[in-house]
Amino acid sequence: MQFFNPLDKFYKSQTGAVCADKEITFRVKGNFDSVVFVFKKDGNEEHFYQKMQKNGNFFQTSLTFSRGLYFYYFKVDGQVIGLGEGFEGRLMRSLSYFQLTVYDKDYSVPKWLNGGIIYQIFPDRFCRGEKNKKISSDKVLHENWSDTPVFLPNSKGKIINNDFFGGDFKGIISKLNYLKNLGVTAIYLNPIFKAYSNHRYDTGDYMTIDPLLGTEEDFIELINKANKKGIKIILDGVFNHTGDDSLYFNKYDKYDSVGAYQSKKSPYYDWYIFKDFPEDYESWWGITVLPDVNENSKSYVDFITGKDGVIERYTRLGIGGWRLDVVDELPTEFVRKIRKAVKRINKDVTIIGEVWEDASNKISYSVRREYFQGKELDSVMNYPLKNAIINFVKNGDEKELSWIIKEQLDHYPKVVVDSLMNMLSTHDTIRLITALAGKDMTGKTKLEMSKTFICKEELSLAKNMVKMASLLQYTLCGVPSLYYGDEICMQGYVDPLNRKCYPWENEDEELLEWFAFLGNLRKDYSAFTNGEYSELFAESGAFAFTRKDDKSELLIAVNNGNDNFDFEFDGVLYDLISKKSYKNTYTLKPKTFSVFIKK
Repeated sequence: MQFFNPLDKFYKSQTGAVCADKEITFRVKGNFDSVVFVFKKDGNEEHFYQKMQKNGNFFQTSLTFSRGLYFYYFKVDGQVIGLGEGFEGRLMRSLSYFQLTVYDKDYSVPKWLNGGIIYQIFPDRFCRGEKNKKISSDKVLHENWSDTPVFLPNSKGKIINNDFFGGDFKGIISKLNYLKNLGVTAIYLNPIFKAYSNHRYDTGDYMTIDPLLGTEEDFIELINKANKKGIKIILDGVFNHTGDDSLYFNKYDKYDSVGAYQSKKSPYYDWYIFKDFPEDYESWWGITVLPDVNENSKSYVDFITGKDGVIERYTRLGIGGWRLDVVDELPTEFVRKIRKAVKRINKDVTIIGEVWEDASNKISYSVRREYFQGKELDSVMNYPLKNAIINFVKNGDEKELSWIIKEQLDHYPKVVVDSLMNMLSTHDTIRLITALAGKDMTGKTKLEMSKTFICKEELSLAKNMVKMASLLQYTLCGVPSLYYGDEICMQGYVDPLNRKCYPWENEDEELLEWFAFLGNLRKDYSAFTNGEYSELFAESGAFAFTRKDDKSELLIAVNNGNDNFDFEFDGVLYDLISKKSYKNTYTLKPKTFSVFIKK
């Protein structure tokens, strides 16, 4: 029996995270003599007890909370009601708390991203606009766009990521109509600042655009032409580390500056943490070409977040957002200063953090993070949903998918849920089709991975899996983020095999048509902007839910099981995929999916 459900407004008057100082009513159903609401604030082991008042067949109490993270349960007649397997209140012996996130009453999130589509571009590999590139002698420029990126170590046993293909801003500009036809409303660019490597996460100079991508004027042209098509640019902010080959560290004396590696008198010396100057210094995950930045250095923080700093400089150019790389490795105060710097220029610029877990209760470096309490982020990359969708499509695990969705609806503010960055693959992960239908290459070498592909005989099934996964991605709460090339099923295991060039002469028209359909679906129905979500069923490999607002209501049904799934309804439903109508009953066959609207 269900005694409490945090996602039902009868039991909790406002679902999800709640605003500070707003009264919230909790109700428990059941034939009990007494019920006590028990809660504690994060970081405080003291529990508070509030007796609930009986009202017919339920008990209720109303409370207000200050900003913070809370955990709660109910005591009933000597027993406890905690969080059960179906994300509802159950009597239990081993207590599992419910969570309550309380955000600042002034917290607001930009809404321009809602209902849209993000397209992620690895700049060097998307499209080359200018053909005649000049490159330094310590780098390699591929002449053949279809080459495989270098993935083997050099003669010294190191992978230095110094091979380039020449993708640039002009190339992206030339493909804006292509992106518009996919329904794209935002382009997320991996780093664009001057750097040694092709991935550019080893920043060399924050204030300079990498010349292989073009000039600052080219970048401004991209912003302006994209904006005219309703597409905004999101930049990658890499503020946890720089490159050792940088203006600030200058390990190889390539820059006209006194870098931290060169002298303790360098203006950048306190930007880094040396254990034994100059050779032994803290670096990102022990990768010495990526020296960690000391984010407690006042001069560094001012350089990034101060007047005319990095944040102000590029936000003023008219970008639509920042994606903060490894944000859980940045100190809380630094993240807050980044937010202040962004919002004082333009409150409508969004801030998305790279977080791989539940971002509402994440603990990083022994510190509980407060990303969604009003002073830090607007959204995060939704890795939990990514993993749940892939696991469902690959293994038929609808229970995990159901749980992750409910958990986010309960833990996150509604405005955050509607703007979550829902990706299914990125530059850091295996390509979508490879993750779904590729061979398990655990323990295999990159050389073996580079020679392993889904064969032609298996592609039809693999494409169907991609369609199933992307349908969920595009219709669940949040904003789908499409990694360039996933729309034509580019394959690839770990990087750089997942960072190959987009094959413009060898596209998959069937899949392009499918992703254009999904793009139009989001554009045509406002329910995908901020509509309510309601699960209908999740059992035996089948999963169905509705998205509804005052203008539209859609039913999305997916059967990844091995048996037919029959369901009944009142009236006539029209399937937007098959373009057929059904009255009162419908049979969803195995490995199929439908999107219904009421006739």
